Amino acid sequence: MAHIDEAQQTTKAAAPAPGREKRLPARDRLTVIVMVTVPLLLVVVLVWLPALGSVALSFGKWNGFGDLDTIEWVGFQNYKDIATIYPPFWPAIQHNLIWLGFLFLFPTVLGILLAVVLDREMRGSRFYQTAFYMPVVLSLALIGFIWQLFYSRDQGLINDVFGTQVDWYGDPDINLWAVLVATAWRHTGYIMLIYLAGLKGVDASLREAAAVDGANEVKTFFHVIFPVMRPINLVVVVIVVIESLRAFDLVWVINKGRNGLEVIGALVAQNVVGEATRYGFGSALAVIMMLISSVFITLYLRTVFREERRG
Repeated sequence: MAHIDEAQQTTKAAAPAPGREKRLPARDRLTVIVMVTVPLLLVVVLVWLPALGSVALSFGKWNGFGDLDTIEWVGFQNYKDIATIYPPFWPAIQHNLIWLGFLFLFPTVLGILLAVVLDREMRGSRFYQTAFYMPVVLSLALIGFIWQLFYSRDQGLINDVFGTQVDWYGDPDINLWAVLVATAWRHTGYIMLIYLAGLKGVDASLREAAAVDGANEVKTFFHVIFPVMRPINLVVVVIVVIESLRAFDLVWVINKGRNGLEVIGALVAQNVVGEATRYGFGSALAVIMMLISSVFITLYLRTVFREERRG
């Protein structure tokens, strides 16, 4: 008993006093500070400062030569010129909207379908997952080259098979749709992987309960599984919106976003790093694109925070 009492007294003496928080050792505190400070500085330097600089520069005219004091401040003139006397702007808005609708209706739906099929642990599912996801890890330049083998007017596979001479990338009436097909080839695997990961996390008891109630697989997915994956659905919505707004790489590889392939991202590049070098005008276009994407991101964050409060 004496030993037990002595041990209890030692434990009480070692335990921290009520209401006092246990402090981390100095080395651990330094590690935490570094782990928080370094990413924060990188975000501020690489994201927020350039974003704020673009917003400020969008109210001026500057060709990139000379010091910053040579900037001519013109107020909202750049935005007014974009909306009124810059012909590529409204076609670019239209093309980005078409891009958004196409990604939602075709590669996203196809990616969900592939995820549902591959989630059934069919034979060779690992191979199919790798095959469908492979385009996601390829560079845009390589994707453009691969689809050039299909779309080339003189040596392309499509024209050889059908005996036609269609200029898939050069005809402004069809080149956008040709690029969208190439984009869908890349985007489908991305959506498939996201939903496949979400399906793996669904509680199996939900499927069993639905089967007991007599629901078939289609009803089980749309009435039970799909609603449960609401967080995944929200993430996919934001991804699709951002992908449609930042559509740039493939159209720039093809023809630098001209002749029927105008998109906002290409217009920004044309004015900032292209022949025009109108930094203020290009910054105004970038701010417009940033504002549009911020609307959808804000809606997403509001929905997430509302669900966390309910939870």
